[in-house]
Amino acid sequence: MRLLLILLGLLAALPARAQELRLFNWSNYIPPALLERFTKETGIKVVLDTYDSNDSMLSKLQAGGGAYDVVVPTGPTLAIMIKDGLLQPVDAPSLANFKNIRESFREQPYDPGRRFSVPYMYGVTGIAYDADKVDGAALPPSWSTLFDPPPTLRGKVANLNEVGENWAAAAYYLKIDPCTEKGPDAQAIYDLLAKQKEYVLVYSSSATIDRMASGEASMHMMWNGAFHRAQARKASLRYLIPQEGANIWTDHLAIPKGAPNPALAKRFMDFMLTPESAAEASNFTGYNNGIAGSDAFLRADLKADPAVNLPDAVQPILRPSPICSAASRDLQDRVWTRLRR
Repeated sequence: MRLLLILLGLLAALPARAQELRLFNWSNYIPPALLERFTKETGIKVVLDTYDSNDSMLSKLQAGGGAYDVVVPTGPTLAIMIKDGLLQPVDAPSLANFKNIRESFREQPYDPGRRFSVPYMYGVTGIAYDADKVDGAALPPSWSTLFDPPPTLRGKVANLNEVGENWAAAAYYLKIDPCTEKGPDAQAIYDLLAKQKEYVLVYSSSATIDRMASGEASMHMMWNGAFHRAQARKASLRYLIPQEGANIWTDHLAIPKGAPNPALAKRFMDFMLTPESAAEASNFTGYNNGIAGSDAFLRADLKADPAVNLPDAVQPILRPSPICSAASRDLQDRVWTRLRR
């Protein structure tokens, strides 16, 4: 008995193990200092794993891997995860800081009532290029710039490693419904992407900033926040919003089904809904956010960048990332698999 009491006393004297939150996020998409502040304020340690595409994140969760508490899917992927039962309810309106979400971000067609998610960052998909590589010429704001680049850029073009982004860009350019289920449409999209492939250096959604800032690539299908950060390092970079149509998307915070610590996940989500936290994330990522009051904490260069705060003139050509049927997604996956062989 005496030995047992001694052991119990020793255990009681040990420091309590810190609570731990496992976050699965896009690479280079949240400031380390923000996670450190969350830990300091709450005592909850954040363990961060990263991915470079919605598809890789989804595949890992579908295979039962990770044991993550929070993931960051883009709208169409969030819709799939909700439909397939891969998420557990959050009941976002019950969070203390839900009131900070801008009205236009409180409802999503694929997540009515925000049962499963809260907004993180939002942005658009366009084309970045190095004006110095085309003698300072302004290239046309068209997907033709990416699919048929100037000779000086061929072989130095990079595309995102996202089937939905490549498919949508080709569909907009060809004036095809991006959610088509028709074989001939799929063939036309494949033919366009296959022809472009000879000019493509890499398909990658990670290291896009370094790739353009270093000159490894001279043109990139690129998200606008990544462009903002790359241009800060290389002033000759320019950004185009293709006139045929460009995806505007929102990334969301969500809790996977079976998450070990859903209560900690909700606490993290609520923390991210404060104007200060949302702005800190925007200042790091280069993207805008859906949190009211965050503008007061945004860097001046971010607020002034037309690639991030898009002018009214481009609003009519922005297209919400399409939420397609299973048949359309299967067609897209088959085209992508064939293209990447």
